[in-house]
Amino acid sequence: MSNIDTLRDWDHAKDYVRMQWPMLQQGQSEDFVIATGDQSTVREFITRRPKQLGISLKCKDAAENEKTAVVAIEGEKAPGLKVSDAIVQIDPRYYRPAEVETLLGDPAKAKAKLDWVPEIMLDQIIVEIVANDLDQAKQPVLLQKYGYTVLVGKEMNLHIFYFLVGAQ
Repeated sequence: MSNIDTLRDWDHAKDYVRMQWPMLQQGQSEDFVIATGDQSTVREFITRRPKQLGISLKCKDAAENEKTAVVAIEGEKAPGLKVSDAIVQIDPRYYRPAEVETLLGDPAKAKAKLDWVPEIMLDQIIVEIVANDLDQAKQPVLLQKYGYTVLVGKEMNLHIFYFLVGAQ
């Protein structure tokens, strides 16, 4: 990861799609900002996501050497994980020279003219992402359980796979 202290306005694709129809029904085309108007850091996103799996994280060290590690595990949703495992590590190679520190949209015009408001906020986005990751990770786990060889492609969320399988 690079700078996890950047602020982002986390939006859901369903809100974008829901906004398209009212925009297209305008007699005169106009530009509208589709956003929540709320910000959270990438760090907050990273630490909130594992909570759904019963995992608590803590950031260690500083800036370019920072690691986010497991400090507690509750339940059985992550058998391949143990306390002190590093989940996120900052790597200066991934820093972008022109990184935008804050991205925040103002949906006021869309609210005023089209009566549009975002319906899906960050907590729900995180719930959906984790549920989807777990569903995808269960497929190779089930195949492996019944003796099939499992090839894990680059596109798979390996961290979720390892948490479920218990392999490193």
